[in-house]
Amino acid sequence: MPSRVVIVGGGLSGLSLAFRLRERQPNVQVTILEKQSAPGGNIATLDRDGFRVECGPNGIFDAKPSTLQLCRDVGLGDRLIAASEAARKNRYLLLDGKLRALPGSLASFIISPVLSWRGKLSLLTEKYRRRPADAPADESVAAFARRRAGKEVAAVLADAVVTGIHAGDPELLSVNAAFPRLIQFEREYGSVMRGFTAAARRRRKDAEARGEKSQPPRLWSFREGLQVLVDALRDRLGGSIVTGVGVRRVERAGAGWLVRGDGRDAWPADALVLTARAPEQAAMVAEFDPALAEEMRSIPYNRIAVVAVGYREADVPRRFDGFGYIAPQSARRDVLGVQWCSSIFPERAPPGMVLWRALCGGWNRGDVVDWPDHCLVEAVRNELRLAMGVTAAPTFVQVVRWPAAIPQYVLGHLDRVRRIEERVAAHPGLFVGGNAYHGVALNDCTERAVILAQRVAEWASASGVA
Repeated sequence: MPSRVVIVGGGLSGLSLAFRLRERQPNVQVTILEKQSAPGGNIATLDRDGFRVECGPNGIFDAKPSTLQLCRDVGLGDRLIAASEAARKNRYLLLDGKLRALPGSLASFIISPVLSWRGKLSLLTEKYRRRPADAPADESVAAFARRRAGKEVAAVLADAVVTGIHAGDPELLSVNAAFPRLIQFEREYGSVMRGFTAAARRRRKDAEARGEKSQPPRLWSFREGLQVLVDALRDRLGGSIVTGVGVRRVERAGAGWLVRGDGRDAWPADALVLTARAPEQAAMVAEFDPALAEEMRSIPYNRIAVVAVGYREADVPRRFDGFGYIAPQSARRDVLGVQWCSSIFPERAPPGMVLWRALCGGWNRGDVVDWPDHCLVEAVRNELRLAMGVTAAPTFVQVVRWPAAIPQYVLGHLDRVRRIEERVAAHPGLFVGGNAYHGVALNDCTERAVILAQRVAEWASASGVA
């Protein structure tokens, strides 16, 4: 009898896991349970009035290959489109009420107003600082940045990076968990800047070995939006996805598992994989392992509202060509940043129009997410008036709220994940995944899906249920 695998959570983690598992074991019986009415998790593309709005992630970053490879493997390789060159080159910070271009070269860095001369000197001399022997085993992003490059770099650049990726607080996030590559660079090269230089050199050599020209990392999507990937996975997985199902609890059933829904429905499983948000996983396992549930429940999430606005080009004082801008969270502004969507990808707005996405809330301003729509829109309009000089009213508005948007890898996260995985290992046939543990980006989800698929397949073979 083929093994029965139940995956709880139909976001990208669960969908890509099911696809990779089917690749390894074509006869495996996979069931994906998703509480929402459609799969995809935070990935959803809304088409309305000629505007195409990404409700969650805005694209696929190719610094890691796993998600683009997944796209190719489901037959979407020829439909991928790269973000505009302007989106790669032109990125901004909102500092003291003015947009400041992020420098893209040493020459532009020297004349950039983003940092003072003291801040620039501190960053340029980072490669000469040694890691102290008493450096803490776990360090916040802000503390790491201050130690490596000084207070100003931490307050401006590190804050901006954390805001753009995690919408979190750099004083609370663990650099080891949120940005492990920085720790790796420091340990291997003695310097973050030396590490980035070595990584760029390695990319160039790899590209030359393939007979290609080395390109900086870029953002990718589809003309119809990221929903294309979700739909392709759904189609490939056929009737394996069951939507509108809330899982109440999971329990042991002989050598396997039983997944109980909110009603009378139940699903037996030889192997069970939880890829939903950590608090939801905690509720499922609370009865048979309270300590595991408590660890899972301790992973916090921030709250984000996406406010998409469309304008007539005639109402915009100048052309905003690039990716957009970030407002460092230290300013405690209502808006975390604005993405210039119709500049990043084509066909996001009708002819003669532009589409932008403002991100509101985050770790330090979660209260903003509870504001009524008209208050959120007014806050965004005030921000656009200050930063971009736009005074007209938008002709298109779409508000999307994410009450549990991005897991926050606060100090102690790696130890917590280790304890969770130790307890999970004590329950044969139980696995956990999703973006709560080993990375919040799309690439992290698809990369972990490959690893989990191998583990589940190996466990099934070893236990004789494959």
